[in-house]
Amino acid sequence: MPTITTKDGTEIYYRDLGTGQPIVFSHGWPLSADDWDAQVFYFAARGFRCIAHDRRGHGRSSQPWVGNDMDTYSDDLAELTAHLDLKDAIHVGHSTGGGEVARYIGRHGTSRVAKAVLIGAVPPLMVKTESNPGGLPIEVFNGFRAAYVADRSQFYLDVASGPFYGFNRPGAKVSQGIIDNWWRQGMMGGFKGGYDCIKQFSEVDFTEDLKKFDVPTLIMHGDDDQIVPIGASAMLSSKIVKDAVLKVYPGLPHGMCTTHHEVVNPDLEAFIRKGTAATGA
Repeated sequence: MPTITTKDGTEIYYRDLGTGQPIVFSHGWPLSADDWDAQVFYFAARGFRCIAHDRRGHGRSSQPWVGNDMDTYSDDLAELTAHLDLKDAIHVGHSTGGGEVARYIGRHGTSRVAKAVLIGAVPPLMVKTESNPGGLPIEVFNGFRAAYVADRSQFYLDVASGPFYGFNRPGAKVSQGIIDNWWRQGMMGGFKGGYDCIKQFSEVDFTEDLKKFDVPTLIMHGDDDQIVPIGASAMLSSKIVKDAVLKVYPGLPHGMCTTHHEVVNPDLEAFIRKGTAATGA
């Protein structure tokens, strides 16, 4: 199982498949690299090198008591990219992973980055504050923490079977396999890491990180995202990131990379290939 050991002794698991220009995928909470299966398979088969890692405290990576914070997540990502000596990489982040990509660029710059993609991403800030009146009340996230501590397993099932994929919408085509796979990934992660990450995706402000983006950036978001409402996320981030391209998907849910990968992947590929020398089948 390929891993790197970070400076603080944490083992980070990663997958490295295919050859060509690298695409680095950062997953959402509380998932793992496996959440990118539909993208890794698609892009590795089309002439790209796909790297997807399990964030610390998630999946097959170590479950440290400390360091479950966005700064350290981004530093782990920087260590991984340096270890693999990735250059001209496209960094793609979904949900919390979008925050990880933003903080990575904010802390480590874009010397190894060619493009960035934020999908259903949490930046600039999810929680409601005086300066962010469109955010969600802190009581929402306190409720997440309470439900998590009371019965993490059931909480995960409730999220996966309901708002994450829009399976709670009338007429939705529900996939029990997708629900079970979400639950499986979540339960692989550590309890403390998953708990700490709720604060990281909800209360961390990425505004200053977004201002440091100086590479072509695509922001993709479903307008029926019940986890990260589009108005307080993509609509704002697209105004902060210089020359960002915003693509809104009518009716699509937070987990659209899984439920609608046949729509998302070609759009992502078109953005990645634009102005690059990458080739493939």
